[in-house]
Amino acid sequence: MWSPPGVDLDAWRAALAEDVVDLLARLAQAEAAIAATADDRKLAEEIAWPGMRIYEVPTATYGPVLAAATADGFDQAAVIAADAPDLPGMILGKLLRPLESKAVAVAAGGPGNGLLGLATSLPAPAWLADHDLDSATAQVVRRNAPNPGDVSSTPEWRRLRGAAELASLDPALEGWENTRALLGG
Repeated sequence: MWSPPGVDLDAWRAALAEDVVDLLARLAQAEAAIAATADDRKLAEEIAWPGMRIYEVPTATYGPVLAAATADGFDQAAVIAADAPDLPGMILGKLLRPLESKAVAVAAGGPGNGLLGLATSLPAPAWLADHDLDSATAQVVRRNAPNPGDVSSTPEWRRLRGAAELASLDPALEGWENTRALLGG
C-alpha cells in the first residue's frame, strides 16, 4: 500500500478507512459493517461506530465478507474498498440498484486500481469466484458468470492508491475529514 511522502502508512490507512466508515454509517438505507483480517482487527475496533458489526475474516477478499453477511441474514451486501475516502453516497446507490435484475454489480476503482466495490444478492451466486478488490476487475468477475450480462458495471470512482489519485481529490466535496486533516488541509 502507498502513502503520501512524509505521511505514516498506518496513519494514512486509518484515515482513509475511517472516512469510508463514516460515509457508510451515515447512509439511511444501509447497515454498515467493517470486515477486517486479524491483523487489522484493532484498527476496525478503533474506527467502528457504536454498535457497528465487525466481521473478522480470514482473507482480505470479498468471499468471506459475503459469507459473513449471509450468515447474519442480510439479503444483499456490498464490499467497498477502504481507500476511497471521498466516495459519494450516490455511487453506492448505483452499485446496489442493478441487483434488482442482475446477480452481481461492480464499480471500478479507476485505471489500474481494481474494483472500488462489488455488490450481490445473498447468498452470493455459486459461480462468483473469490478475489481481493485490488486485483479484481469486471472482466475477472464475469469470467465464471453463466452469462456476461449477469454482472453489471456501474460508475467508477477512484481509489487513493498513488500520487495521481491524490492529486484528484476535490476539496469542494464533503466528507474525507480524516484524510484531509492528515494531509494538512
